Amino acid sequence: MLDFGLSVRSFWSLDPAVTFLNHGSFGACPRTVLKAQQRLREQLENEPLRFFIREWEKLLDDARSKLAGFVGAPAEDLVFVPNATTGVNSVLRSLVFHPEDEILTTNHEYNACRNALDFIASRTGARVVVAKIPFPLESSEQILSAVIERVSPKTRLALLDHVTSQTGLIFPIQQLVKQLQQRGVDTLVDGAHAPGMLALNLSEIGATYYTGNCHKWLCAPKSAAFLYVRPDKQPEIRPLTISHGANSPRTDKSRFQLEFDWMGTNDPTAYMCVPEAIAFMGSLLPGGWNELRQRNHQLALQARQLLCEALNVSVSCPDEMIGSMAVVPIPEVLESRSFMSLRDELFDRFGIQVQVVPWQEKPKLLIRVSAQIYNTLEQYEYLGKALITLLTESAD
Repeated sequence: MLDFGLSVRSFWSLDPAVTFLNHGSFGACPRTVLKAQQRLREQLENEPLRFFIREWEKLLDDARSKLAGFVGAPAEDLVFVPNATTGVNSVLRSLVFHPEDEILTTNHEYNACRNALDFIASRTGARVVVAKIPFPLESSEQILSAVIERVSPKTRLALLDHVTSQTGLIFPIQQLVKQLQQRGVDTLVDGAHAPGMLALNLSEIGATYYTGNCHKWLCAPKSAAFLYVRPDKQPEIRPLTISHGANSPRTDKSRFQLEFDWMGTNDPTAYMCVPEAIAFMGSLLPGGWNELRQRNHQLALQARQLLCEALNVSVSCPDEMIGSMAVVPIPEVLESRSFMSLRDELFDRFGIQVQVVPWQEKPKLLIRVSAQIYNTLEQYEYLGKALITLLTESAD
């Protein structure tokens, strides 16, 4: 087994000249997983007909089975999609909404998925209702009450994050799903950040629909994600691309999987590498995935505390609402910068890759740090010094 930080960084292809504190945006795939993908690509290109006719489906089914065990769901209820945004769109575009319907979401929803909601509303006349969750906040009860207060007899569906992208909050998703179900509301959970960050059991969560990325905290190659659909809803959900599965005579698989598994020729090797990523990341520490998740959580909390002290700001939420990402408010003196200019300045001047997030209210800017096993506390200390430098320059 391996130690943290520098001792494992060589397992990634990350630029050693960059202080990489933004695993959460696009993930980072280990070299050994990329090598496995390259072997699969060579297998594909060596005999494309044999691969797609004889080998492809078993490889995909094996990968699905391993993923199902990791996320706690029956394999027959999962399909692969390129990313969680595709999963959200697939559900929203499949459902039939009417002008009297309401679709509930929150002010923390990921922008791409909020755009998908607005598109559906513009096409169908359905109304998007936004539950305003305060930030900073003191407890998960504020999330529960904010969401449930906006439920009405017209609420047809709730689109909710499991881990918010902008604010790094872990929503009490199982409680939300249960309370919404009691009110007759289906849930579509955007779990983009959850696989690999949180211990998942989709069967226990009980959402109607759940989509998550495998390329972020699970560290699979890019274009690997999944969509879970409850069995009774699967006949309604169609992929964004209609292809051969729509009229396949096969009866050994559900129409749900037949349609999603083949949407035309693509490179399926990212999906097929998910088991390799699960195994590799789970091998890095003696306690496997549980220890890895806990280590990243503790590092994120340490990084948040360090940065809050450096910037003289308060923490934004309780420790238990943080996974492997943490958000810190940026003092007002830097608010004259846009989030893009501050992000670029940190990279161009200091070689720090970190997410800067615009927020709707004060604080207007947030800095979101990620904690993966290759990160060290010294990297966050360096970020703190860089931010203090910018604060001092802005105050002069």
